[in-house]
Amino acid sequence: MIKVLVVDNHPIIRTGLKLFFEHSHEIDVIGGVGSGIEIFEFVRRYPVDVIISEIDLPELNGITALRAIKKEHQNLKVIMYSHHPEEIYAISVLKAGASAYVSKTVDTDTLKEAILKVHQGDIYLSNNMAKHLTFDEAKKTTSRLYKRLSTREVEVLKLLSSGKKNKEIAMELDINEKTVSTYKARLFKKLKVTNLVDLIHQAKHLELT
Repeated sequence: MIKVLVVDNHPIIRTGLKLFFEHSHEIDVIGGVGSGIEIFEFVRRYPVDVIISEIDLPELNGITALRAIKKEHQNLKVIMYSHHPEEIYAISVLKAGASAYVSKTVDTDTLKEAILKVHQGDIYLSNNMAKHLTFDEAKKTTSRLYKRLSTREVEVLKLLSSGKKNKEIAMELDINEKTVSTYKARLFKKLKVTNLVDLIHQAKHLELT
């Protein structure tokens, strides 16, 4: 049985996935937690094969938690399961160490397929994303997907949008405050804005946060 941990701050998601896989002969949802911080305590106490995690989490966002958890547990597979646009976030979470990005708009059979695939050591992406990547690799050209924000830029943008200051972001991501300023400058340039208010507004308009 594949032991799965569900990480989502909505109890209905945690309960729903547990109920869906209740009679599965392959997948066992052994627990659910509501924040990024709680992941670490859970995996230290219980054996987990696959984590299904939302990006938007209290205390510690999903991408930051993903980076940290992979440092401690390299063999642990992580599926990011979120409502954010796949074309924006899929590449970022894979770069951060995830094995899959699954949109919350998919049916549960698709989620099951992703769990089985990543448990075997493969990467899971939707057919649409896979076609984009295959096409771009074949053409040996830079995809518009790769012109999107880097993983770190996405993390910084989300934290800025939640109202956090440079110093707080530096502490949460364990980076220098000056580095946060550098990322902010890059975000201004990539999203073509000149101030924080417009940056956050543009990010929401483009569904980046």
